[in-house]
Amino acid sequence: MQVALNIIGEDLKLVELQFRKDLESDVPLIRKVGEYVLSSGGKRVRPALLLLAARLCGYVGDKAVPLASVVEFIHTATLLHDDVVDNASLRRGIASVNTLWGNEASVLVGDFLFSKSFSLMVGVGSLDILRVFSDATTVIAEGEVLQLLCTGDIDLTEERYIGVVRSKTAILMSAACEAGAILGGASGRQQQVLADFGMDLGIAFQLMDDILDYTATEEEFGKCIGHDLEEGKITLPLIYTLRYCTGVEQSAIVAVLEKDEMSLDDFQHVSGLVKRYGGIEYTVNAARGYIERCRGLLDMFDASSVRAAMLDLADYVVTRNR
Repeated sequence: MQVALNIIGEDLKLVELQFRKDLESDVPLIRKVGEYVLSSGGKRVRPALLLLAARLCGYVGDKAVPLASVVEFIHTATLLHDDVVDNASLRRGIASVNTLWGNEASVLVGDFLFSKSFSLMVGVGSLDILRVFSDATTVIAEGEVLQLLCTGDIDLTEERYIGVVRSKTAILMSAACEAGAILGGASGRQQQVLADFGMDLGIAFQLMDDILDYTATEEEFGKCIGHDLEEGKITLPLIYTLRYCTGVEQSAIVAVLEKDEMSLDDFQHVSGLVKRYGGIEYTVNAARGYIERCRGLLDMFDASSVRAAMLDLADYVVTRNR
């Protein structure tokens, strides 16, 4: 990540300023909630991907920063809605918006960010970029519903789960890369390669999140550990474990998934099974596989500091601890 920051660090600071500027509203709560989420940190991976992809394709204009801000707007909107759906109390290590202001405010400010992002995209003036992001937000919504349908489904296959991840998480990273390529006037082939790069990176990113739910501390992860399990979400470490554990162990996992409230003992029992059956290692290796595909995709671009930064960003995804 540091290599990327060396190249686009100043632009990312401008993205933060743009984000604050775009939050302007006659309704004070919108700015208050928006700035709270903004100040809570976040890795800004999506804006960074757009900025780097644009540079990789030779873009030198002034539209990359506003568009990178739009990507963060869309991402923030999805987080606000996610936390309501998941009844989450923590986000990035601090109280979630729905905990502080209630579900209604969280949903409605998320709606504002979604709608505002599209008016900002119109200002960029590219129908192709508008198409990429409008398609992506539609897929994200479908992914959210698909995840809801998969909740508690112990027969969920790895293939179907990766489909959820593509829709819910990876598509926005893919769109960020593709939009950057469009800004840079890249060929159709280059646009597709960068879209694929973002997709594979996004899948790896989510798989590492799946692992952190079982292994990190709350301080490292910034969310309640075991929250996915408590919400009945079947992620890849558990999918793998359910495939190989005994019938008795599977029944014990199902019993925990069906509880309204999970105890620490429940979580430790299930996470112990996940570790014993190799669910963590399997998921790490799967994430590394997607990152290796990322690296290969960028071979079509000439060696440069920007390409190196994108490869560094890919490596960061599988080495981060939060």
